Amino acid sequence: VAEQSKWVEITTADPEHSTRYVERFRAMAAAGEDIEGEARFIDALAPRGGHLLDAGCGPGRVGGHLHRAGHVVVGVGIDPVLIAAAEQDHPGPTWLVGDLAELDLPARGIVEPFDVIVCAGNVMAFLAPSTRRQVLANLGAHLAADGRLVVGFGSGRGYPFDEYRADVAAAGLVIDLELATWHLHPFHHEADFHVTVLHRP
Repeated sequence: VAEQSKWVEITTADPEHSTRYVERFRAMAAAGEDIEGEARFIDALAPRGGHLLDAGCGPGRVGGHLHRAGHVVVGVGIDPVLIAAAEQDHPGPTWLVGDLAELDLPARGIVEPFDVIVCAGNVMAFLAPSTRRQVLANLGAHLAADGRLVVGFGSGRGYPFDEYRADVAAAGLVIDLELATWHLHPFHHEADFHVTVLHRP
């Protein structure tokens, strides 16, 4: 069994954490704030009507937008509270409770590989360190032959970008593009955020 993620540790210690998280994004959306930058990035990368996986989907913000843009979306997250919010706020995608460290969607009846997999919202930094390479390998295994995996997370979260790059290589993936934001700003050595587009050779 995979080591518990930091997210599970946080929510076990503070059972209201997930509800506050859901309400924070609902409030941002209600206030008209732009919370769809990641989804626009993925929409631009994907074929029309693409088969997309929102890995670590939380309350469905990214996957919900992509569904409304016409894609077939599956979202997987470890937190049942967030998955319930995704089902309520963003009907349409297939929302599943699951651990990315043990991801096997064909075993759950979802056999078609994905054109694009997105892992946004600092999901990588919330993983247990011992599971990071396995999660990257699992996501890579769910890609279509010419599919892309897009990962974004911030610095200062206990997962240095160089360590992430080493884990990407160990998982058998290759970095195509590195950016400093979801708005296509180029990566630089002082960047406090890292977005990478990966493929499986």
